[in-house]
Amino acid sequence: GALVRNRDLKFVCEDVRVRVEDPGGFGVASLDDAELSGGDELVIPIKHGEGAYVLDSARPPRVAFRYAGANPNGSMDDVAGIVSERGNVMGLMPHPEHAVDPLLGSADGAAILRSFLAACRRVGPASEVAGVSGGPRLPRMLAPVDTPIIKLRLGGGPEEMKFKAAPPGIKFALGENVKQSNWGDDKTTRFPQTRMGVPAFHENRFTAAWQYNREWRRFREKGGPPPRRDLELETLGQIITADRWIHCHSYRQDEILAFLRTMEQFGVRVGTLQHVLEGYKVADEIAAHGAGGSCFADWWGYKYEVIDAIPYAGSLMRERGVVVSFNSDSSDLARRMNLESAKAVKYGNTKPADALNFVTLNPARQLRIDHRVGSLEPGKDGDFVIWSAPPLSTLAICLETWIDGKRYFERGEGIQRAEARAKEREKLLAKAKSKAKEDKSEDKKGGADEARAAFFRRALETAHGLGVVDCQDCKIKTN
Repeated sequence: GALVRNRDLKFVCEDVRVRVEDPGGFGVASLDDAELSGGDELVIPIKHGEGAYVLDSARPPRVAFRYAGANPNGSMDDVAGIVSERGNVMGLMPHPEHAVDPLLGSADGAAILRSFLAACRRVGPASEVAGVSGGPRLPRMLAPVDTPIIKLRLGGGPEEMKFKAAPPGIKFALGENVKQSNWGDDKTTRFPQTRMGVPAFHENRFTAAWQYNREWRRFREKGGPPPRRDLELETLGQIITADRWIHCHSYRQDEILAFLRTMEQFGVRVGTLQHVLEGYKVADEIAAHGAGGSCFADWWGYKYEVIDAIPYAGSLMRERGVVVSFNSDSSDLARRMNLESAKAVKYGNTKPADALNFVTLNPARQLRIDHRVGSLEPGKDGDFVIWSAPPLSTLAICLETWIDGKRYFERGEGIQRAEARAKEREKLLAKAKSKAKEDKSEDKKGGADEARAAFFRRALETAHGLGVVDCQDCKIKTN
C-alpha cells in the first residue's frame, strides 16, 4: 500500500477514534498482560497531510488499527495502522506519543506504548529486541531522538543520507503553536496556555535537567547506586552540556528575547532561531547571544502573529552581526533556494556574494557543519552545482549537481530520465485503474471510492497543491 494526500487535500490535526484490530496478530492486541484487546476504541490525535492509505489488493495489509466512525483522511477500509508480516514493525498514522496524559486530551496512547513494552519483555531483554548489544536495557523506541541532518543523495537509503559529522539537534517552539491559539475551545487543558507560561515551563524543565546532570556527575565521581535514568532530562541535559543544539521556531521579538535570556540562565547558547520574523527588532541581542537566524525570505501577514514581519529582516539582521540563512516551509520554494537568496539583494541591498551565503555557508555554520560543507575549500566535501548563469538570476538553470565529488545530476540525462519515468508512471496507473475496476464491487465501505479517486487525481509525486507532476525547469507538466 501507499500513503497519499488526504481526501480533501488539506492538513488534518484533530483527535480521532481508532479501533484495535487483528487480536491474533501484533502484540498490541494479543498479549495477555497488555491493556488492549480486539475491538477496543481509543482516542488518538492525527497530524498529517498525507494520511490517506491506499490498499495493495494483491497483498492485503495486516491491519492493527482502523478508524472508528470518522475517517478524516479518506483511507481505504478505514485503515489507521498496519503491521509488517513478521509483526515487528507497525506503521500508524495517529500519534500515540501525543496522547499519554489526560492533560493532552487523552491518555489512550500510553496504553499502546505500554503494550509495546510488554511485547519487548515477553520476547526478551529490550536491548536484544532492539538489536543493541550491551548498555541499558531500553527499547530503541524510547531512546533520545536526534534531529538528524541529512545530505540528499539520489538513490540513497535513510542511513546513507544521514550527515554523520553533524552534532545532534532538537526542535523547540514558541508562540501560538505552543499555547494552542485558535486550536478550538476544547484545547485548553495543556500547559502552557499563555505566552508567559512558555518561559516558566522552560525554566522548570531545564532546572530539573541541571539537577539530573548533577546527580549523574556525583555518581560518576563517588559511586553508589546510579540515579534513575530519565530520557527527557537526559536529552535536555545534553543541551546544557552543549552536546545538542536547539533550533527554535520563533516569531515575536518579546518571545525571542525571553527565550534567549532563559537559556542564558543555564549557560545554553541557542543554535538557530527559525523563521525569526521579528528578529530584526532584537538583532543586537541575537548577535550578542550567538544564535543564528534562519528566516523566511519574504513571507509576512499570513496570520496575526506575524503582522510585523518584513522582507528586509534577513538583510537587517546580517548588518547587525547575526549569522543569517534563508529557509522555506514550501516544498516548491525549498527546491529553489538560490532564488530565495536573491530576495536579500532586492530587500536590503545585500551583496550577491553575501546573499548566496544565506543558502550555502551560513546554514552550514548554524548547523555546526561548516568544516565539511557550505563552501568550496581544500578538505571539505565536494558538493557543488554548475549553473548556466549566475545562481541568483531567474535565468539560471542547474546543469550539473555534484555531491561528495560524485555527479548525481546532469541536465540532459535528467530530462531523459524524467521522460522514462513519465512513461512508466502512465503504465502503472493504467494497470492500477484496471485492477481498481475489478475490485470495486468487493469494497464499498469507508470512502474507498473517494480515496481511489483522490489517488488517481493527485499521485504521490504531485507537488503540494501546485499540480506539478514533473519539473525540469523548461520542461513542466501540469494536470
